[in-house]
Amino acid sequence: MRLGAAATAGIVASSGNVSIAAQSRSGSQDEIIYRPLGNTGISLPIVSMGVMRADNPNVLRAAYNMGFKHFDTAHVYQEGRNEEMCGEFFKDKPRDTFVIATKVKPSREASKKDFLEMLDISLQRLQLDFVDILYLHAVDDEEYLHNPVFLEAMKSAKEQGKVKHVGFSTHRNMARLINSATGKEFYEVVLTTYNFRYAKDEEMNNALKNAHDSGLGIIGMKNMAGGWLDEDKTKPVNCKAALKFALSNPHIHTCIPGIVSFEMLMENWSVASDAALTPVEEMDLQLASNETGMFCTGCSSCKGQCPRDLPISDLMRSYMYNYAYTYPAKARETVVALNIPEDPCAGCDECLVQCKAGFDVKTKVTNIARIQGIPREFLV
Repeated sequence: MRLGAAATAGIVASSGNVSIAAQSRSGSQDEIIYRPLGNTGISLPIVSMGVMRADNPNVLRAAYNMGFKHFDTAHVYQEGRNEEMCGEFFKDKPRDTFVIATKVKPSREASKKDFLEMLDISLQRLQLDFVDILYLHAVDDEEYLHNPVFLEAMKSAKEQGKVKHVGFSTHRNMARLINSATGKEFYEVVLTTYNFRYAKDEEMNNALKNAHDSGLGIIGMKNMAGGWLDEDKTKPVNCKAALKFALSNPHIHTCIPGIVSFEMLMENWSVASDAALTPVEEMDLQLASNETGMFCTGCSSCKGQCPRDLPISDLMRSYMYNYAYTYPAKARETVVALNIPEDPCAGCDECLVQCKAGFDVKTKVTNIARIQGIPREFLV
């Protein structure tokens, strides 16, 4: 993970983040900071491992040996191979030494049986009797969040002992969905996008506070806001500072930065014992906040602006997967699922979409749509 100029505006002041600095400086450099995960009864180091892109079990082994406790995967990651890798590694580890989460994303028409079959496949891959956290994956609207079939399936999974705690993950409309789940006494954990781009987002920060106060466990993802500010990768985000920013919000209980190398592992884990932003890191984040970057906040303000009704927010997320995360397989998977033309902007002389982040939407859509023509086996 490369470090450099990165990240966002008014960061420390706007999230009311005082406790983490005092907390991280009160102990030794090697004293790992823990936070309770809402009312789940689970306490975690503030840095956890996002396993999504990892394909080297030695990195997973190093994380476990280093002290990572929480590992996050999903039914769809690497077409199931990600869960399988986790299963092979954890199969002989004491069950109380790790907390594992996975996610399922059934179709809207799925039955309770369909949902539970997906969970059973995940458990088989993981070689586990139960997962600590099961998420309803990639929720972006309240209808999906509160689907009675899915709620009944998750309730049944808990009763059968296959799941300890249930939650949902969200990349878009986060504040609205978090508010919708708060106080309903069903969901116990939320996995949400959170990074320096939300420093001044009062709606989002208030939603996190209310969820925290109600006892919801809150886990942050996409903490590096893409990791790069430009396609050519000449302007890296200061990833360590970005992770510190996310954790400077006391309502984020742990973060799951995606880790694929030993360098990333060491960089992220160093934050687990010292999450106080330095003046230089604050400056890096301030500078990055002035850049357009490649991270889509999922604000959905673009919805309805395209005369062809293209799913702009989803396409911007796919663009980020490819050009920022260097994860073309995930980018292609996301674009193909949208069922759009290979050149969706052809014949449209002037783009009418006004992006709040300042993206050149037509260029980005045109560039990422091309990935559909690349055979899946050529991508990683």
